[in-house]
Amino acid sequence: MGKKLLLEKVNIPGIETYEVYRREGGYKSVEKALKEMTPEAMVEEVKKSGLRGRGGAGFPTGMKWSFLAKPEGVPRHLVCNADESEPGTFKDRYLMEKLPHLLIEGMIVSSIALGANTSYIYIRGEYAYVYKIMEKAIREAYAAGWLGKNIQGLGYDLDVHMQIGAGAYICGEETALLESLEGKRGNPRIKPPFPAVAGLWGRPTVVNNVETIMAVVPIINLGGDAYAAIGVGKSTGTKLISASGHLNKPGVYEIELGLPVEEFIYSDEYCGGIRNGRKLKAVVAGGSSVPILPAHLITHTTNGEKRLMSYESLADGGFESGTMLGSGGFIAMDEDTSIVKNLYTFTRFYHHESCGQCSPCREGTGWMEKILNKILQGKGTLEDVDLLWDLQKNIEGKTICPLGDAAAWPVASAIRHFRADFEEYVRNPGQIRDVKHYYRLHNLAEA
Repeated sequence: MGKKLLLEKVNIPGIETYEVYRREGGYKSVEKALKEMTPEAMVEEVKKSGLRGRGGAGFPTGMKWSFLAKPEGVPRHLVCNADESEPGTFKDRYLMEKLPHLLIEGMIVSSIALGANTSYIYIRGEYAYVYKIMEKAIREAYAAGWLGKNIQGLGYDLDVHMQIGAGAYICGEETALLESLEGKRGNPRIKPPFPAVAGLWGRPTVVNNVETIMAVVPIINLGGDAYAAIGVGKSTGTKLISASGHLNKPGVYEIELGLPVEEFIYSDEYCGGIRNGRKLKAVVAGGSSVPILPAHLITHTTNGEKRLMSYESLADGGFESGTMLGSGGFIAMDEDTSIVKNLYTFTRFYHHESCGQCSPCREGTGWMEKILNKILQGKGTLEDVDLLWDLQKNIEGKTICPLGDAAAWPVASAIRHFRADFEEYVRNPGQIRDVKHYYRLHNLAEA
C-alpha cells in the first residue's frame, strides 16, 4: 500500500474538529516554523521537496515562492485557489470537507514562509456546504490562538479570510481569481506583470491550489529531502487523484507519484478495473482540459514502456501520444463510450464558460460546439471533421489564459486518436435514435 501524507488520518472520527486534529498532531508544523526556522529556510525546504503545483500546471512550488517580490513596506498575500471547477476533479472538495484544519495549517506555514500577514481562501460558489465547514474550522483556529495577533505568543500575526465565488470556471485561472477577489468581473489579466510582482490589489501575491498548500505541512514536518524521496524523478511526493467514469471503485485516492497507470486502474487497492467486465477504451488523465488517450497509450508509451502516474511519464511522446497529469481528474471510459458525445459535452462546457475576452476562444468554442452538434445529429460531413481540426489549431496558444488551450486539446486528441468514431456518425446516421435520447436526457435543443 502506498504512503499517505495527506489522507493518513482522514478516517479518524472527528478529525474535522480542532480538538481531534490537534490531538493527532495538528499544527506542529506551525510551531516548528515559528520556533526553529526562518522564512528563507522554509522556502528552501519546499524547493528541496520538489513539490509541484497540484492544481494542474505542475510548476515547482518553491520556485514560484522564490519569485515573490518583497518591496519594503508593501504587504504580501497568499491566496488559496479552492475554485475547483475542472470537470472530473473533486479532490480539493474532499480535502476541505474531511480535513479543513490541514488546509488552515498549510495556509499558516505557507504565509509565514512568504511573509504574508493577510491571506485568502477563494472557494467555488457551488461548494456552499464546504464553505461552512471551512468557516467553522477558521473560527476554531482563531479561538485556539492559531490565527490573529501574535500566534501562540510567538510573534507572528495572520488573518485568513474566505471569499465564495459565483460559479465561474474562468475564476480558477489565477489572475481572473484575483480580479474576482477584488470585486471585479473575473477576466484573466495580461501577463506580465505576474501576481508575484503585482497581484491582489497590486501587491506581491502567491496563488496556490488547496492540495499544494496542504502538502507544505508534511514537507515542513518531515523535511524537503524526505518528501523528495517519495515518488519518481521530478515527480516527487504523493498526489490525490479524482477517479471517476466506468470504474468499479471511483473515488479520491492518494498515490505515490510513479505508480503504473495500469496498476491504478486495475488493482483492488485503487480503482478495481472497469465495471461490468467491459474493456477500457480511453482515459482523460488530468481533468477535461487534457488530451484524451486510447487504452493502449494510457497504459503504455509508444515504446512499449509502462506509463506511470507522473508528470513526465504521462507527457512522454508529447500530445501526439501523451497527455498531462493536470489536476488529477482521472476519467475512465469503457468500450461502449461515444467519444463524439463525450467531446460535445466538454466543448459545450468550454463555450459556456469562456469569458469572451479573446476572439479565438469566444468564437472558436461556439463553432466547435455547433459542428459537433451537427455531427451528432447525423448531418455532418467528413469536411466538418477537418474543420474541427482547423478550428482547434486556431484557438490553441492564441488566448490570454489557458482556457483556449483547454478547449482545443480535447478536440485535437479526440480526432487524432478516435477519428473513426467521428466518421461513423457521418457514414452511419442509424445511430441517431440513441443521440435523440441523449438530447432529451440533457434537455438540449436539436439543430
